[in-house]
Amino acid sequence: MLYALVAIAVLISGALAYAATRPDHFRLERSTMIAAPPERIQPLIADFRQWPRWSPWEEKDPSMTRTLSGAESGVGAVYDWSGNGKVGTGRMEILSAEPRAVAIQLDFLKPFEAHNRAEFTLVPGPEGTRVTWAMSGPQPFMAKLMSLVFDMERVVGPDFEAGLAKLKRQAEG
Repeated sequence: MLYALVAIAVLISGALAYAATRPDHFRLERSTMIAAPPERIQPLIADFRQWPRWSPWEEKDPSMTRTLSGAESGVGAVYDWSGNGKVGTGRMEILSAEPRAVAIQLDFLKPFEAHNRAEFTLVPGPEGTRVTWAMSGPQPFMAKLMSLVFDMERVVGPDFEAGLAKLKRQAEG
């Protein structure tokens, strides 16, 4: 019995020590090529009224409540939401809206509090526009510990991919 308790204590200590070595910040990003110019894509991102057309979280909770405030689009536009456990509760505010980049302050309140930044970059090229959706933020110790079992790349990455695919259909349609 004593050996089992010591083994459990060693495993827990090892997990805590390993979590402490994880990076203090994270960054997740996905990209796609869209056969449309940036001026057709950027308004779909910089106007929260357009997000129901392509956001991957809209269909995860159709009864989610949304409140838009601030500017109609661009800098100062605000999107508050409250929904089920799949979408949680939070707030987004557009910090900058340039022709080829949009930056958003992303504050999650539930199920876990987190304060991140989302960025969309639009790089035109001969085949269309490369759109990159990135999210980055601090990773405090509890987030590092959670990352041992909750891999954001596997959980959030597919949502970014789905959102970019829907954004592509909207911009090309």
